Amino acid sequence: MPRKRPPHRVAIVAPNPVSMFNLAIPEMLFAKVEIDGAPGYEVTICSSDARPVVTTGGLHLQVGRGLDVLHTADTVVIAGTGERYEPDPAAVAAVREAAAAGKRIASLCSGAFVLAEAGLLDGRSATTYHGMADELRDRYPTLDLRDDVLYIQDGQFLTASGYAAGLDLCLHIIRTDYGAAVANEVARLALVAPVRPGGQTQFTQTPLPPERGTACADTRGWAMRDLDKPLTLTDLARHAGVSVRTLTRRFHAESGVSPLQWLLHQRIERAKELLETTTLPMGQLARASGLGTADSLRAHLIRRTGLTPSAYRTQFTRLGTETSTLTSSVA
Repeated sequence: MPRKRPPHRVAIVAPNPVSMFNLAIPEMLFAKVEIDGAPGYEVTICSSDARPVVTTGGLHLQVGRGLDVLHTADTVVIAGTGERYEPDPAAVAAVREAAAAGKRIASLCSGAFVLAEAGLLDGRSATTYHGMADELRDRYPTLDLRDDVLYIQDGQFLTASGYAAGLDLCLHIIRTDYGAAVANEVARLALVAPVRPGGQTQFTQTPLPPERGTACADTRGWAMRDLDKPLTLTDLARHAGVSVRTLTRRFHAESGVSPLQWLLHQRIERAKELLETTTLPMGQLARASGLGTADSLRAHLIRRTGLTPSAYRTQFTRLGTETSTLTSSVA
């Protein structure tokens, strides 16, 4: 019987003061990951010298671990404050050392200031809460600030903008570590939108923008059920009962992308989930996800993830008790 994979160790650094929401997001989502009945993550919250921290709402939190936790962590997440603050020198030094050791470093909201102060974002793309974007840009002019996205990955460094964007970043991390099926299940359990990745693994990654309306919700739901069909703009507009021009305008206003861009994104996500949870041949899987052919599947997956379909399946396979059900449902 193969040995179970040890849990991925995550250290969450709590600044002082700390946003309770920022602190709760990674702990909540990572704790919901189970792989073969065992925890997928081991999460530890720490602070400088294990000192108590105060939340922005005035609560006093006792944090029992210090920054030495970063030495054994695989991923370090710096929570934000939700307001302006000066990065703690001890935290800056510890995060810089962790980065030099090759650990994955992520920040939520104003946590990006710690990464920037450590010099980790020089020449890199990053984001932060829009209310602090100008200050981050002014204080650290060598970074490429992107204030129009929810989160960005540039190499081993990930930064999220404010509040709920931390959910997207954490789901992206889970998807990277354990695959789309696991991330989507965590999103379902947490009652949040599924993971919204984008771009290529080796470049800056940005998610689909959050949906901002419901006028096209029925049409999006219909399309999700018929991803394997050769849907066109005309088909989508007919279902919505509007012209192609009106559909495109409304769709972009609600989703931030065109209808066909959204459709392609969902088909690639469906293909990834089928690669993880079924043994379908590539041609059949491409048709089931709406990508048409094995060549099209290969081209889109390499562009999105940097992996061929076979390599993606090998890395993220989740074959188990649900495999036969999933296979028969899409065959």
